[in-house]
Amino acid sequence: MPTLRYGDRGLFVLYLQTALLRAKEDPGEIDGIFGRRTEQAVRRFQEKTGLASDGIVGRFTRAALYPYLCGSTFAVLSEGDTAETLAMRFETDASRIRYANPDASWTEGETVVVPFSYEVTFTDLPYSSFLCACVIEGLTLRYPFLAAVPIGSSVMGRRIEAVRIGTGARRVGVNAAHHANEWITTPLVLLFLERYSEAVRLDGTIAGERARSVFDAATLTLVPLVNPDGVDLVTGAIGEGDSFYESAKALSAFYPDIPFPSGWKANISGVDLNLGYPAGWENARAIKFAQGFTRPGPRDYVGTRPLETPENRAMAELTRTDRYDRAVAYHTQGGEIYYTYRGFAPRGSEALAERFSEVSGYTATDVRYESGFAGYKDWAIDAFNMNAFTVEAGRGLNPLPIADLPAIYAENEPLLVSALYDTVDT
Repeated sequence: MPTLRYGDRGLFVLYLQTALLRAKEDPGEIDGIFGRRTEQAVRRFQEKTGLASDGIVGRFTRAALYPYLCGSTFAVLSEGDTAETLAMRFETDASRIRYANPDASWTEGETVVVPFSYEVTFTDLPYSSFLCACVIEGLTLRYPFLAAVPIGSSVMGRRIEAVRIGTGARRVGVNAAHHANEWITTPLVLLFLERYSEAVRLDGTIAGERARSVFDAATLTLVPLVNPDGVDLVTGAIGEGDSFYESAKALSAFYPDIPFPSGWKANISGVDLNLGYPAGWENARAIKFAQGFTRPGPRDYVGTRPLETPENRAMAELTRTDRYDRAVAYHTQGGEIYYTYRGFAPRGSEALAERFSEVSGYTATDVRYESGFAGYKDWAIDAFNMNAFTVEAGRGLNPLPIADLPAIYAENEPLLVSALYDTVDT
């Protein structure tokens, strides 16, 4: 998060205001405008935390606010401290604290994790690579059984991470946000990860199934944000004046009918990541060139060769290593589930797709010919004979508003549990 001060506007001010509100300092309306009320809230927070009260959110103030974005803090134990005393001090739940610190000896001077009482995953803010990283860190602090694994970096050097949960023999891969303006799929899968993890902690249920049984049946590898640079462009984490923003804007000018940046699907170099896999790539190139997408831009440019981009290579290497039994690639929108490549469906795919359709209300169908090549699902089927699916979540016009997330989540929680837990003849 950059240094922020009075007069600033934008995505990071939204994050600042949200963190202040969680810290019980009222910044006024959460509107992305660093006005006087937000400045006063920053000063109060600085005074409360022993920082210079200058109203500027620099390095030390950012560090003090960060726990309110990742949903946990650290505490150094004093004599007599217990999970119960910390819970009273931080207004949270002692059972959460104990769960987050399974190996703690509870001795003076020891540092322990203190999860706050609220969910980590933000359901009311535009996402960015920064916010996604905050949520992943917060979840791994709360739930010791989660493991976050860097799998590569984007064009701009942003880390691409996978998170693993479960111990079962069935290997399931889920990914989101290949396309930049489909960023709502990132909080969708993160929210599932959080609610699934919490159900495991409480020995509860998720979509009607006992969470621990799902955990024991399947190992899920989740990549919440395949295209961090592109998402940052669409949601405003990269703004005017940034060289990558200006370069993308120049590329977009060759496609004046596509709104900028809201119509941007590609990575920051102008390559469509879901046209970058070696499964009929030459077909995709012929189709997209015929449609006029002959150079880098907001969407549908296939690049110069398969796996050209670091984002595609990271996903390909992860998939080759993990060799999933099932994979789900999340996109928006249309409420459809695609499960074939060139009309072929591996054994069990049709039955799974029909089950996904039943629990989500989405339509299981064949993808249109002009969109049927070089995608992640296509390559997973072609290269590994994998049960692989593209899920077009939600309905409307991309980018879908964050207000749609609760409804989209309700449709997809049972679908994801089915992907992990349902047994079909494969």
